[in-house]
Amino acid sequence: MRIQHNIMAMNAYRNYSNNTSALSKNLEKLSSGYKINRAGDDAAGLAISEKMRAQITGLDKAQDNAKDGISLVQTAEGALTEVHDMLNRMYELAEQSANGTFEDATDRNQLQKEVDQLKSEIDRIADSANFNGIKLLDGSMKEGNALDTFTTTISGKATASKAGVDVSIQAEGFKASSAATTLSKPTFKFATSSTASAAAKVAKDGTVTITLKEGESYTAADIEALLKKATTGTDSGTKASDAMMDAVKNAKVSGSGVTEIGTNGSLAKASAAAVQDTGKDLTLQIGDTSEKFNQLEVSINDCHVDALGLTEMKISDQDSAAEALNMIKSAINYVSDVRGTLGATQNRLDHTINNLSVMQENIQDAESTIRDTDVADEMMAYTKNNILIQSAQAMLAQANQVPQGVLQLLQ
Repeated sequence: MRIQHNIMAMNAYRNYSNNTSALSKNLEKLSSGYKINRAGDDAAGLAISEKMRAQITGLDKAQDNAKDGISLVQTAEGALTEVHDMLNRMYELAEQSANGTFEDATDRNQLQKEVDQLKSEIDRIADSANFNGIKLLDGSMKEGNALDTFTTTISGKATASKAGVDVSIQAEGFKASSAATTLSKPTFKFATSSTASAAAKVAKDGTVTITLKEGESYTAADIEALLKKATTGTDSGTKASDAMMDAVKNAKVSGSGVTEIGTNGSLAKASAAAVQDTGKDLTLQIGDTSEKFNQLEVSINDCHVDALGLTEMKISDQDSAAEALNMIKSAINYVSDVRGTLGATQNRLDHTINNLSVMQENIQDAESTIRDTDVADEMMAYTKNNILIQSAQAMLAQANQVPQGVLQLLQ
């Protein structure tokens, strides 16, 4: 028998220490609610869980971003609701002024005063409407990108021998080839004809000739419709590129249009240079990664009176009031188009939020499976280890009594 080393006691103590360590981990997991509290618990599980946590955080914030986007869109759309109301009032005033029962110097001048005030208020709303300091309706969020959108303004007042022109054509520029360093863009000009039907023809160099028939008037919508049906040459020497044709056919036209063209077929002004726009779309981050598909560009066209084509609109005489009706109709359609785009964007963001919420819920469930403590399972392990500790304590006490038997041999 040996007294220097009690192997049985050492064995009991080793098991006691192991059980104590296991019980300590059980208590830690039960008290924290996590079965992975440090990398040593499950290194791979920790790495997966942390990536999921980052994704969950991104999805949660993306929902907030989308909600902020909806708030921005609603703010802009709310302002345009009032613009629509004012345009309808202007249409009512123009309809009233077009009636022959009024005098220009007295009655119609009073109507014109209200129209002028309404136009001023539209400009004020366009300048002041903002969300968190971001201007919404002043053209700074104009459709298209500042790098590739150009506006051609063709204008001139009507005279006794020339038809009036008030047209703004917005078209996107493009790189003619992958090696191109500058943007190509269509150049617009008007022509008239006494025999040919109205049409738009695109030359290989991008010159777009919009031919109008003498004796007729054209609204901005009429001219835009002509551009959508534009044609080009049939051979390589005259045929415009596909990119050029897309730019022409997708061009947006605003303004009051072209007044009735006389038999001499001349216009107040035939062409003007394209000016690069300064607007830029607002980009919303609506996903958990930086990919393009997780970003949404929100664009709002300029809603000033000039962009609506109402700068020269007046109702102070009967003829002008009659012409104003078409101009106001065009402006109403313009604002309706802007509001429609905003409404579509808002509906998309609603679906985006729903999708993000479902993704976050599912990924949170997966992360919970990896990281969270299963209390029932852990309590079973805790009970087992607690009993083992008590058993090891009892056996350690018994093992410590064994060497005392040596005393019987020493008597």
